[in-house]
Amino acid sequence: MSEEKESPSLWEFKLPKMGESITEGTIINWLVNEGDTVEKDQIILEVATDKVDSEVPSPVHGKVTEIMVQADEVVKVGAVIAKIKATEDQSDRLKEVSAKKPESESRKPKPTKKKTALSSKSTSDARTYKVNKNQNTYISPLIQNIAIDYHISYEELARIPATGHDGRLQKSDVYKYIDEGRPAQFAQPSTEASGFQVPDLKLDKGKGEIVEMDRMRQMIADHMVYSKHTSPHVTAYVEADLTDMVNWRNANKKAFQDKYGEKLTFTPLFVEAVAKAVKDFPMINVSVDGKNIIKKEDINIGMATALPSGNLIVPVVKNADQKDLKTIVKEVNALADKARTNTLKHDETSGGTFTISNVGTFGSLMGTPIINQPEAAILATGIIKKRAEVIEYEDGDKIEIRSMMYLSLSFDHRVVDGFLGGSFLRRVADYFEDFNEKRKV
Repeated sequence: MSEEKESPSLWEFKLPKMGESITEGTIINWLVNEGDTVEKDQIILEVATDKVDSEVPSPVHGKVTEIMVQADEVVKVGAVIAKIKATEDQSDRLKEVSAKKPESESRKPKPTKKKTALSSKSTSDARTYKVNKNQNTYISPLIQNIAIDYHISYEELARIPATGHDGRLQKSDVYKYIDEGRPAQFAQPSTEASGFQVPDLKLDKGKGEIVEMDRMRQMIADHMVYSKHTSPHVTAYVEADLTDMVNWRNANKKAFQDKYGEKLTFTPLFVEAVAKAVKDFPMINVSVDGKNIIKKEDINIGMATALPSGNLIVPVVKNADQKDLKTIVKEVNALADKARTNTLKHDETSGGTFTISNVGTFGSLMGTPIINQPEAAILATGIIKKRAEVIEYEDGDKIEIRSMMYLSLSFDHRVVDGFLGGSFLRRVADYFEDFNEKRKV
């Protein structure tokens, strides 16, 4: 049976890449039906990921001829989810663009067009197809352009067998892979068997009501297990005296709200101090990429926030070290409000380089937070509690009522040693303790 040839104007609408670590999404709702005419950049689809819900626009002006994935289905990034017949003028413009490509570009070996709609058999084959992840993570600009043209994610690129020098992916590797029908598109990387195998202990889990995890809770669970498996966690603790910070905040929160129209909580004060400490210790602001360490250019502070469902999400204050307190307060309040109303955008939850988890909000004295991958450390701030403390003065020791808080830092021991982790944590505590009580609003 010969393969059906599609019209040049028939556009395969694929689920676009919606973030560096996003590999799949759940279709929430189609805003159009088969047979509808859509404009270029018109929002036609809503998709949920482990981060946020996103709106997806149409890449062309035309008519929706087929919707291949229905609501509540989970789809891999790059999978064809619909087909749109572009209008004649759109098709002509695409031909003109193609005709204007340089001669060298036109001589590139073009892979054979294959239908990417998956049958049940091909889906099954893809799931059983095992590949090893490429160790050389360098992707050339040419490979990136090819990947963009064919909607191939970075995760999928890493699964393509590479034949270049030092295991580098070549143009011929990618075209050969596309010609073969992208067999690793939905495959999971294979892992080498270790000497230890998890035993099946047949534990008695007891009886009771079965509550199925929602998709976001499943993603959080996977992310936490992945983080503990990937990073050797070490947690350090210090105690900080926040009396001056607490007194200043209590004395100025009304004046601050009257002047700027924003509620002053402790979170912006924590973000401000942590950003300063990260700037002092830039090797905390890193990620691990194989055998390389990536020192981040920006200091983007994430703040773990509870959603109405009880799940957690981490909105991010971008370039926190470059912003004054009133700007940080405004952004923190806006992000927290969007989290409460489930209106966060993907850009507002991505790009974090360091995370703060305020476990004191829930009344916890301290916590042992799990690193938010691919970051290298995470800070937990405990409850602020008044206690009688011995304070040293030149004329002797005195007992005073002070506002105390425990801080705990979990860090990735592959790249952060005890000296760096402890020094950074102590610096954060110093910034908390040295807060200027005479600071102007």
